[in-house]
Parts: sequence; C-alpha cells; structure tokens
Amino acid sequence: MNITIEIHYKADSKLMQRSSFPARGRKPEQVAYQFWKDIKKEMPYNVELEEVLAAGEDVTQQVKELERQELLRIMNDDLPF
Repeated sequence: MNITIEIHYKADSKLMQRSSFPARGRKPEQVAYQFWKDIKKEMPYNVELEEVLAAGEDVTQQVKELERQELLRIMNDDLPF
C-alpha cells in the first residue's frame, strides 16, 4: 500500500512537496516524518513546517511530536553521565 504525503513549509517563500511512498507497515506520520527529514537535509537554510497531509488526513501535530521526541533523544544521548 502506498501513502501520498503532502508537506507545506516555509523557507524564503511558501513551498509544497508531494510524493507517494510504500507504507511497509509504518504509520502515515512516520512516513511523513521521514519525508520531512529528507526535505530539511536538501535545504541549505532553515525551513519551518506548516502542514502535513498523509492520505488526505492532517498529521502535522504527530510529525512535530516525532521531531520533538527525536531532538530530545539526541540531546539526552550526548550527556556525559
């Protein structure tokens, strides 16, 4: 099964990217978060997430929560104790 992900974000202007990905047993917000990470890697400057649609459903908050959890995990991994 494929999931269509549409991500709206701000860089110098408002942009949108859309693509279809195989689910492979993952939740739509996990697929969308991976797509968002790929977009951020490609950009030479900061981008701000505005809206994420996965199969027509708004999963913006779930993607932001996944991003927050990963950031916290990375920060905690760097502690020397």
